[in-house]
Amino acid sequence: MVKRVFWFGMFLVGVLFFATGLFAQEHGAEVVSAGLSMASAVALLAGGLTIALAAFAGALAQARTASANLEGIARNPGAQPQMFMPWIVSMALIESLVIYALVITFMILGKV
Repeated sequence: MVKRVFWFGMFLVGVLFFATGLFAQEHGAEVVSAGLSMASAVALLAGGLTIALAAFAGALAQARTASANLEGIARNPGAQPQMFMPWIVSMALIESLVIYALVITFMILGKV
């Protein structure tokens, strides 16, 4: 798992380094004259990466939470009433973090 995370991180770093070269091309002047500055482009990228990372992490956390809860219910079916409410609360807290990321993304894009 650690090896996959490392290679995924290296892939992202490589993509970001190669993507910066695209702004140096000749057609970049047309983009700037159209009203999109480098700061605006970076803000758009930051907003997109923020919500993408939050959605991915939230989905992963919710999947692991549901898996652990269902495994606990499968081991002890009598404990289902005591496990249900904490599970719903934890799912709501996980989802609230994703919603906070969405609000932050809208704040970043509002500055553009």
